[in-house]
Amino acid sequence: MPITEQLTTQLDRLASIDTGPFPVISLYLNLQPNEHGRDQFEPFLRKDLADRVATYAASGPERDSLDRDAERIREYVGTVDASVNGLAVFACGGADLFEAVALAAPIDEHRLYISDQPHLYPLARLVDQYPRYAALVADTHSARIFVFAANTVERTEQIEGTKTKHHKRGGWSQARYQRHTENFHVHHVKEVVDALARIVREDAIPTVLVSGDDVVRPLLREHMPKEIADRVIETDSLDIRTPQHEVLAATLATLREQDATSDRERVDELIGAYRGNGLACVGIEPVKRAFEMGQVDELVIAASPQTLGGQHKSGEAQATQAADGGAQPERSPQERAADELIAQAHNTSAKIRFIEDTSLLAPVGGVGAFLRFKI
Repeated sequence: MPITEQLTTQLDRLASIDTGPFPVISLYLNLQPNEHGRDQFEPFLRKDLADRVATYAASGPERDSLDRDAERIREYVGTVDASVNGLAVFACGGADLFEAVALAAPIDEHRLYISDQPHLYPLARLVDQYPRYAALVADTHSARIFVFAANTVERTEQIEGTKTKHHKRGGWSQARYQRHTENFHVHHVKEVVDALARIVREDAIPTVLVSGDDVVRPLLREHMPKEIADRVIETDSLDIRTPQHEVLAATLATLREQDATSDRERVDELIGAYRGNGLACVGIEPVKRAFEMGQVDELVIAASPQTLGGQHKSGEAQATQAADGGAQPERSPQERAADELIAQAHNTSAKIRFIEDTSLLAPVGGVGAFLRFKI
């Protein structure tokens, strides 16, 4: 499965591609089996892909390119490993483009677009939904460290300390034994923290989710260096034997809860900076102009492209959007605008932040940007 860096590289490559006069197929497939264990994508792929290609003239370079793309896509899909949950394919035979992205992260529904550029918004959002982070599950004698990215594990490490037993002795003997046990616990925690710090540095991990019992938690806090502690989010206590997939699900849920809070704070900062004539702009056209001037440091965009433009959408745009339904050969104006902004962000190395609660950005048309400088 591709890791976050590989996905980002693919997005960068797709954002900068110029296919000239040839149309690009952007296909997103949910490859998760249904309740009967059967694939659900074949009818969609068989019918919808043929129907969309048939909207082009029966002969000519555009149709020839699309026919080659359709055949290659069908052949490729048949080779995808059964463990893959989602697949994104971008194809343009006339421009020698065929980029397939197999994902452990699920895609919520099948989507197919044929347009003049790749439809990157859904893939960019998946990268944001399933970020790269470390998770530590620990007790006083054992610890497991995971690095998760794109809904799969990149790296694991296990640390085993010295197991201690409880002795029912009293007086000085019990006190000495208690100090002896506490020393073992501290030694184990220091070893765990050292391993975690090394992984965070080596893999440039921005966020660390920590789970531990009531004894080990305060020890971890005490011995965690500030550079690591500043990245820590504590989560509900997980048993050291918790299966890997359950650790992933639990920590990802905690991360999303934290993101919901920080999303609101970030949007408040954006709108505050805009109101105060600071380093921020809002709305589709102002953000596009800021990209053209190389000003954008961070793009802040709603998690649903259909909300872009908000109440400022024209009647024509609204009618096109209503007719589109997310599955027409041409993207809606909002989807096209979202793709252009995502491409600009990748082409200028700007950060991208998706806001899941679209109501937060509704007052400013669903999009804004923090700027590097003002003109």
